[in-house]
Amino acid sequence: MKIRFLAIIVLIFSLNTTKAQYQYLEYVQKGEVGITVGAAHYFGDLNTRAGLNRPKPSVGLFFRKQFGNYIAARLNAHYAQVGYSDTYSKNDYQKTRNLSFNSNIWELTAQGDFNFFKFIPGTKEFSFTPYVTVGIGAFSYDPYTYLNNEKIFLRPLGTEGQLVGYKGRKQYSPTGICIPIGVGLKFSLSEKINFTIEVTQRLTNTDYLDDVSTTYVGSTNFTTGSTAALLQDRSYEIDPANLLGREGRQRGFSKQRDQYIIAEIGLSFNISTYRCPSAN
Repeated sequence: MKIRFLAIIVLIFSLNTTKAQYQYLEYVQKGEVGITVGAAHYFGDLNTRAGLNRPKPSVGLFFRKQFGNYIAARLNAHYAQVGYSDTYSKNDYQKTRNLSFNSNIWELTAQGDFNFFKFIPGTKEFSFTPYVTVGIGAFSYDPYTYLNNEKIFLRPLGTEGQLVGYKGRKQYSPTGICIPIGVGLKFSLSEKINFTIEVTQRLTNTDYLDDVSTTYVGSTNFTTGSTAALLQDRSYEIDPANLLGREGRQRGFSKQRDQYIIAEIGLSFNISTYRCPSAN
């Protein structure tokens, strides 16, 4: 009986000691894994005035490695759709040009995140921070359009003379480099879960996200009636008596690279541990 009583006393003491030790341990956020959903939009030769017509969906996954309460490194994977049409323009020339495109984007980026405030999940004092993010990445794209309700990919056609060697033009790459630059807000919902809002612009090294960049090649450089000929100049659909696609006439603006933006919300789950607090 005495042995049982002593065993119970020892157990209660051990539990209390462990609880007390746990209470004084310091929470350490090691990182996060998360998912995002949002909208993507394009800016370039068809959207020269930063119009926001018809944003398209995006989804993402990320892993963030935390280095203290202010700095983190992040790996992102995104799928997004972008597209635009001259029909949205207020410029008469663009309306008559009558070009349009859509594209699927698959993107991988490495980014650095920098919190403005100290951020410790699960605490009231440090449960929110704005942040900035910057990095570098790679993406693939595949511009396409519709002709007589048929989906047609544009790169294989060489609509600016790439396949016929016009003035040395070569077929553009289906992949590109992007530089994401953005801002966000981060909220701690609990010790385990965070919520984020982020808007990030992607600067790219390509002017062919929309398959439009330089000048018209002219219909004489294509087989008459071919798909490439019909899609290199679609002004005939607007005004057959005023065709824009004469050889050498401006089709796009090659000195300005295309861009796209992703605005998204995210939910992340913390990877954490505990440690004894420092003497400071």
